[in-house]
Amino acid sequence: MIKTEISEIKKQFSETNCTISKICACYVGGEKDKITKMREAFLSLPEEDATRYYQILRKGLSGTLGKNLINLEFPLEAEFSDGTQQFLLEVRDSHLEDDELLEQFYDKIIEAYPYTQNYLILVIDCNYDVPGRTSDGLDMEDASTEVYHYIFCALCPVKQSKPGLTYEPADNVFRNRICDWIVDAPINAFLFPAFNDRSTDLHSCLYFTKDSEKPFEDFVYTFLGCTMPIPAGFQKEAFQTIVTETLGEERDLEVLRNIHETLYDMIEEHAEDPAPLILDKSEVKNVLAKSGVPNEQLETFDKHYDDTIGAAGELLANNITETRKFEVKTPDVVIKVNPERSDLVETKVIDGRKYLLIEVGSNIQVNGVALSTSEPTE
Repeated sequence: MIKTEISEIKKQFSETNCTISKICACYVGGEKDKITKMREAFLSLPEEDATRYYQILRKGLSGTLGKNLINLEFPLEAEFSDGTQQFLLEVRDSHLEDDELLEQFYDKIIEAYPYTQNYLILVIDCNYDVPGRTSDGLDMEDASTEVYHYIFCALCPVKQSKPGLTYEPADNVFRNRICDWIVDAPINAFLFPAFNDRSTDLHSCLYFTKDSEKPFEDFVYTFLGCTMPIPAGFQKEAFQTIVTETLGEERDLEVLRNIHETLYDMIEEHAEDPAPLILDKSEVKNVLAKSGVPNEQLETFDKHYDDTIGAAGELLANNITETRKFEVKTPDVVIKVNPERSDLVETKVIDGRKYLLIEVGSNIQVNGVALSTSEPTE
């Protein structure tokens, strides 16, 4: 799924565009016990409750594509009769009406999900009558192409509110507040099936993780039956390792700056593209070559790439470089530069010692105080 397709589904989680037919939930305790369950026709909920659910559900489709929102494909074995994809398909096709199947759904999540505190399994059944779209991107509400039938499941921590004083208008007094159990925004969620090319894709799903550094790969593999791509944080470390080992001992500022600028320019060129910029091995190698890495150093690139992330591994450009800053760091000094002006920093050897030189203009501040830049008089 791309950004526009995710946004299109996210808009359904609102009072104006609601396509939710049923909502079910299972409240799970820290010992993996089922505390309570519920199933309701969504449109029968009080308006205030529905509004809160909309807010929670939208959070499960938020974040950066490729970092928080991850497209997953089911392997062939997941689509066999006893596979994970087939099970999810049965749950979806039941419209959440089959008690036994819904119980199995909860049990499988509880068994696979590693969260050790109280949480809520929230799942909705939705039917979106996909409007046709003109060549210039306008929706044609009276020209539906298909009904996209999907389930969306959010896994939300349930936390106790903090104690404190609360004002009671009826008695005009302040009293000790009773601590409540509050449903928090989801830390994980998934959409099945995916909505690719604005159509149902039974072979894929979309996975959300609030913390891209802790995406719960084991849960994805056990419950969804899918393999997670390389986590966003590790992608950056992997790229740095590949660059370091490819360059060897000859890693000068100019080449590293060129690599940053090459990636930055590529990201800017694709800024309007709703799909993230993905680089395979040959494209990463081309980035290094374009940045001035000599051919003799590139001879070892393939081995370092394969050893680090595998020959078929891919990297998202936004995950491997900073787009908001260019940073030069020493044990005692950190310099952060506008990524478009990395040319302001250079290295120079003076009297046998290496220095960082920064070209400055007339507006220099030290702890918020403007520094005089006039030349000292003799």
